[in-house]
Amino acid sequence: MASAKRILVVDDDVEIRELLQAYLTKAGYEVMTAQNGHEMQTKLAVQYPDLILLDVMLPGDDGFTLCKSIRKDSSVPIIMLTAVSDETDQIVGLELGADDYIAKPFSPRQLIARIRALLRRTQQLQETTLSRPKAIRFGQWRLEPATQQLHHVVTGMEIELSASDYALLMLFIDHPHQLLDRNAISQATRGRDAQAQERGIDVQVSRLRQRLRDTGKANLIKTVRGAGYMFVAEIQYES
Repeated sequence: MASAKRILVVDDDVEIRELLQAYLTKAGYEVMTAQNGHEMQTKLAVQYPDLILLDVMLPGDDGFTLCKSIRKDSSVPIIMLTAVSDETDQIVGLELGADDYIAKPFSPRQLIARIRALLRRTQQLQETTLSRPKAIRFGQWRLEPATQQLHHVVTGMEIELSASDYALLMLFIDHPHQLLDRNAISQATRGRDAQAQERGIDVQVSRLRQRLRDTGKANLIKTVRGAGYMFVAEIQYES
């Protein structure tokens, strides 16, 4: 029998931490909690979880700062807990490397559905990576699926992709010159359909473009206004 997935809840509200611990434990997860960034880092120094629920509003280092710090060392899935009316928090979190977000107040059922979807997508990504070629070339980039690292063949620059960046890039690579709508992108990066008027998809594509220096002459990802995006680079595989 597979061991329970571990989730780290980072929130300064003791009632929310206790409620989330109870709900997630009942759903079959092993739950750790932290009330601030210092406690979070202490827990991470011992063992990384399978997923982190990270509140934006924290004393000391806020959730954005902590998300950025985590992304320097790990691609662990992160769901940001944001204010219900603040779309800016959601967008900033995605720009810093969060995989998804959910606005407070939220129903336990909705949260668990988001967690399951993201963990399922992460597992599928890990399994398919094992069967990938040694390296994939496109434009001036060389991607190594085993390490999720990008190498610029001209400058030698190396970029380590987050899990969502990598999932999105692999979606484009697997479907070159095909129009991909927001639902396809959301399913690949979050394991769920996009919500109506959800700007996070565009933010994630923009984030990947920044990683690929996709400006000016590069033009690797084409925007099809009102329909989605298309990867137009030529692709070569190394065995």
